[in-house]
Amino acid sequence: MSYSSDSEPDPELLELLRQHLQGKTATPTAAETGVLESAEFVYNHAIDVALDMRGCKKAAETIWTQMQQREYSPATWSTHELHPKAADGEETVKFIFAMDILNFSFWSEKDDAEQRFQVEYKGERWTGYWSLVAGLQRALEEGIPITDPAFWINESQFTPDVLRNVFRSATDEEMPLLQERFDCLREAGQVLHEKYDGSVIDLIDAANGSAAALVNLLASDFPCFADIHPHPGRRQPIRILKRAQILVADLWACFEGQSYGSFNDIDKITMFADYRVPQMLWQLNCLLYGPTLEAAVREKSMIEHGSEWEMQLRACSIWCVELIRREIIRAHPEAKGKVNAVLIDFFLYDAVKELEAEGGEGIPHHRTRSIWY
Repeated sequence: MSYSSDSEPDPELLELLRQHLQGKTATPTAAETGVLESAEFVYNHAIDVALDMRGCKKAAETIWTQMQQREYSPATWSTHELHPKAADGEETVKFIFAMDILNFSFWSEKDDAEQRFQVEYKGERWTGYWSLVAGLQRALEEGIPITDPAFWINESQFTPDVLRNVFRSATDEEMPLLQERFDCLREAGQVLHEKYDGSVIDLIDAANGSAAALVNLLASDFPCFADIHPHPGRRQPIRILKRAQILVADLWACFEGQSYGSFNDIDKITMFADYRVPQMLWQLNCLLYGPTLEAAVREKSMIEHGSEWEMQLRACSIWCVELIRREIIRAHPEAKGKVNAVLIDFFLYDAVKELEAEGGEGIPHHRTRSIWY
């Protein structure tokens, strides 16, 4: 850029200013997922789900206290025996990518726990989310490259029957939505091949260290991650993005914020709106259900995907965890930088699974069958 005297306007500087005022400059803007704004909108217009602010405040104190007692941190993720370890580097990244493509809808319609879908691995039977992780680990040990995106697009080697064998059940009930899971893997493998040279690492690198940018890339490039839904009262669709966000969170936790899990804006990730965490938020007296909705949940009635009830349950849970996060930091300033929505979600999920094992659930989880959660 040239320099001129104070009395003469610099034409290059004027052009730069003109472009800036007209919005033509290439100033980078921080990525936003839009999830929190979507959740707040649904919460503000919700009729059948509400928040108990006293309950949220009490829950915030309970959660923070227990997280400290348990020394809850990103490192807790790897202490689960089935989770892959960061030391395996790129193979672990591929495992997490495959895992979160398939991380949806494990609940069983059978009341008898012994009859529910289970994966037998290392002398134990695993249910729910852990059946997914156990199935993937078992397949790798059996020489099936189930976490390799190149395998997913090999039409002669990867078939629905192969996936059925990967997740073969120790009971008569098979894993729900097996065909949909197969379709998700095939589709993701094709997108990776076409846009990212078949590499999950290249996909992560494209986000330039931004958690929000990676979530947005997953949502825009991979239809199976596009957990985005129309709302009659809003021009823009509602962005929930459960599996896109949990993929980023799992990378961050597994690698403890380093290497492939290094993100400069991890606090932009919200909780992951599923069917288990809302159940725990109700248990903590944070979420309140209207009488008709509560009756449907208790009766284990199917709640249609995309319905007002389902949207309110998911979005209000996101907003609830955000308010809990804010209350923890307000009451305990030392928690800033130590607690975020990711860790609160992980904690609540572990807590509700412990409650289930003890038979202490006060209400069932809601029933919606979809690929989104």
